[in-house]
Amino acid sequence: MRQDQIHAAIRIVKREIRQWQEPVVGVVARESNRDPFLILISCLLSLRTKDKTTSEASDRLFALAHTPSTMLKLPLRKIERAIYPVGFYRTKAKSIHQICRRLLDVYGGTVPDSIDELVTLSGVGRKTANLVVTVGYAKPGICVDIHVHRISNRWGYIKTKTPEESEQALRRKLPKQYWITFNDLLVPYGQNLCQPVSPFCSQCKLTECCDRVGVKRSR
Repeated sequence: MRQDQIHAAIRIVKREIRQWQEPVVGVVARESNRDPFLILISCLLSLRTKDKTTSEASDRLFALAHTPSTMLKLPLRKIERAIYPVGFYRTKAKSIHQICRRLLDVYGGTVPDSIDELVTLSGVGRKTANLVVTVGYAKPGICVDIHVHRISNRWGYIKTKTPEESEQALRRKLPKQYWITFNDLLVPYGQNLCQPVSPFCSQCKLTECCDRVGVKRSR
């Protein structure tokens, strides 16, 4: 994919994803008026977990507590029961407690709006930090999960080996107007159409500009 094709590609993706369910973190952001704390916790729960499970777990947990101070008052076992069966639920419950403690002790209960500060929180990597900064604070950033990494490379738009490398490559190349929304667009596109194994290339409207890098089999 050439640089001059990215604008048309993103317009197409925007149209196509309307037919699919919105990613759970986007739903939490919209329904919570973009509360950075709820976005942070829901993103943590979503790691290695399907959206339906994350959505149900988030609803159960946020019904019990929705601020760092109220969350910290919940016993660890109660958080575990609320978020089960998300992946690594016991580890995530501990991380939630540690995050809330640090937010209260260091940041006065407010989620920081800096990627460098966010990644110091327990269980928070650059993907989650970028999501909080972009979705929660509407600040420039590029959240790169496995879908963004895979599709950007499959298009031939970038050539990288890891999501971390992809973030830096996209920061250099992707027009800044798309930074905040890029993840929101490519996640449902990757979940439903441009899948990891045997993507639905016959249904894709990007065939003219996609280089199909690494695609050995498609439908």
